[in-house]
Amino acid sequence: MKKWNLIGSLALGTMLLAACGDDSAKNTDKETADTEDKKVLEMATSADFPPFESRDTAGEFEGFDIDLANYIADELGYELKIQDMKFDGLIGALQNDRVDMVLSGMSATDKRKENVDFSTEYNHSGEMFITLKDSKLQTIEDLEGTTLGVQLGTIQEDGAKKIKADTVDFEIKAVDNANVLIQELLSNRIDAAYMDKAVAQGYMAEQDLAGFDDPTSSSPGMGIAFPKGSDLVEEVNAVLKKAEESGKLQELKDKWLSEE
Repeated sequence: MKKWNLIGSLALGTMLLAACGDDSAKNTDKETADTEDKKVLEMATSADFPPFESRDTAGEFEGFDIDLANYIADELGYELKIQDMKFDGLIGALQNDRVDMVLSGMSATDKRKENVDFSTEYNHSGEMFITLKDSKLQTIEDLEGTTLGVQLGTIQEDGAKKIKADTVDFEIKAVDNANVLIQELLSNRIDAAYMDKAVAQGYMAEQDLAGFDDPTSSSPGMGIAFPKGSDLVEEVNAVLKKAEESGKLQELKDKWLSEE
């Protein structure tokens, strides 16, 4: 009798283990399926534009736009993946369907709207000219005969060309990275840098630089860019409206743009 009980117990144990194995396999399959079904939001940025986007000492993305992107992804149920690239390549990435959206302190200009769609504007900074602390440049007229640095593909590059055509004559030097632009200034290879005001103020405080506002500036605000016809525009606009009404957008501005 004891022999048969032992055999029965072993058989029952084997059945239970098999059942547990089936449940475990099912759970693993479910987790894999959930991961595979998770929607991914591919975003491009140019992480050389603090306080909007940059990298911390550990190499992780941080900044106003990064926090805003994470908020949007959470609200829409996406997993956010960020690609870092040069600013002047961002529009092309959208046109080639390499990413779903661009969040990179990009002004929603009419020229850009010919190639991409924009969300509602979420911030407006204006522009500034940055100089060394002992520079005598204090007005646009003082730029006559100087070398002005700008970042490639930015609204400031277009603005510098317009100022040169309409107001004073100077040489324009374009580089593809905002950090390089500041290094050019510190190394006296340019006389001034023309940048977004919020970004300029950050560099001025960090590098002990001087500067003055651009009185001619009438640039549009920053928007999130999407490929033409993207369904995400309407969804993201709804999230931005919610962020504005709830105070979330102001919370992010207080966190990252308070020096303005």
